[in-house]
Amino acid sequence: MKMKTTNLQNNVFIWMYRNVLRGKETAYSLTSQTMVSSSLWLFLLLAAVSRVHCVELTQTESMVLRPGQVLSLSCKISGYSVTDSSYCTGFIRQPAGKALEWVGMICGSGSTYYSDKLKSRFQVTRDSSSSTVTLQGQNMQTEDTSVYFCARESQ
Repeated sequence: MKMKTTNLQNNVFIWMYRNVLRGKETAYSLTSQTMVSSSLWLFLLLAAVSRVHCVELTQTESMVLRPGQVLSLSCKISGYSVTDSSYCTGFIRQPAGKALEWVGMICGSGSTYYSDKLKSRFQVTRDSSSSTVTLQGQNMQTEDTSVYFCARESQ
């Protein structure tokens, strides 16, 4: 797999996967500076195989932000309801060459949970009328450069 390298100084890079989880098949499109780690692929494969049936999570396109700007990433959901108490929908991220990092999630009940490290700058909200879950980040910095993923978790 070849990766395209982008090198712009003083920017915060946000790469989004376009995830389509359908049964046991998973399709991905990625632009990044590094290969995705095998542990991430295993995680995504296991997520696709276990309890994912006709569920689709479609995320916003890749974007570049300047330090201090606001991040807004949306995840359009089909195959389950954002108000279904059996599930939570959240966001994880992976900086280049580093491990996955959980950001936060919102559950069907409306309860939200966040990483202690990130809770002061990130918020996860939902819009049940459009079946969308949104991650908003305030005062984004270069250390927030990551691939961000939306994911569904069973409660």
